Amino acid sequence: MKALKIFSIGALALSLVNCAPSAKQLKEAVEKDPSIVFVAIEKDPEAFIEVVNKAAQNAQRKAQEKAVAEEGKKRDEEFANPLQPVVEEGRVIFGPKDAKVTIIEYSDFECPYCSKGHATVDEVMKAYPKDVRVVYKHLPLDFHPMAMPAARYFEAIAMQDHAKAEKFYNLVFENQGDLRTKKEGSLKESAKKAGADMKRLEKDLNSEAITKRIEADMEEARKFGFSGTPGFLINGVSLRGAYPFSEFKDIIDRHLAAKK
Repeated sequence: MKALKIFSIGALALSLVNCAPSAKQLKEAVEKDPSIVFVAIEKDPEAFIEVVNKAAQNAQRKAQEKAVAEEGKKRDEEFANPLQPVVEEGRVIFGPKDAKVTIIEYSDFECPYCSKGHATVDEVMKAYPKDVRVVYKHLPLDFHPMAMPAARYFEAIAMQDHAKAEKFYNLVFENQGDLRTKKEGSLKESAKKAGADMKRLEKDLNSEAITKRIEADMEEARKFGFSGTPGFLINGVSLRGAYPFSEFKDIIDRHLAAKK
């Protein structure tokens, strides 16, 4: 079908400068005898491939432009009506509690894209040390077997000390490969390095409060349309995926400018 469309377009252009069958006539002729197209391709296959490639590139460019336009429209809508996540009392917060911008990070400790997202969040925190705070929420995916145990470790350590939980969070993402090879052993190593009380940790891992918090995080993520990881809400404006620093900066700067 693509070849037929390209052939018809070329025929239409030709008909504008000399006497020739109309595009409709050519289309009907090709439909009656498709070998016409095959003969044309065989006569100059390189030109045909070049036309097809250009058409494919143009189609891809238009699709990207459409996607960018739709994303921009959706972003404007979220700036006007931001999503409203819940930040409970006692939640671990990275950065100043009175920061002007709050990033909610829906993530999975075993997800490789979340590891990239973690690195970007670290870059954001360094660029906006006074203006941004981060709340880590859990969206462990079923096909990552260590994601849920890691989430429980994080929350169990948070019950002891928020600073230790933040250190654990960084250690797990920075050594994500160990999570896949050493399994729970890597979680215990990171917990020890973070300074957790291991006996208390073992006791708290099965806490019903932890189960309810993780379930609430997952439900909230689904409510906002996050099905994969990572996902972010920046003062209620969503980023779905491991976007580069520049995307975070655009949204953060727009929020900060609005607060001046």
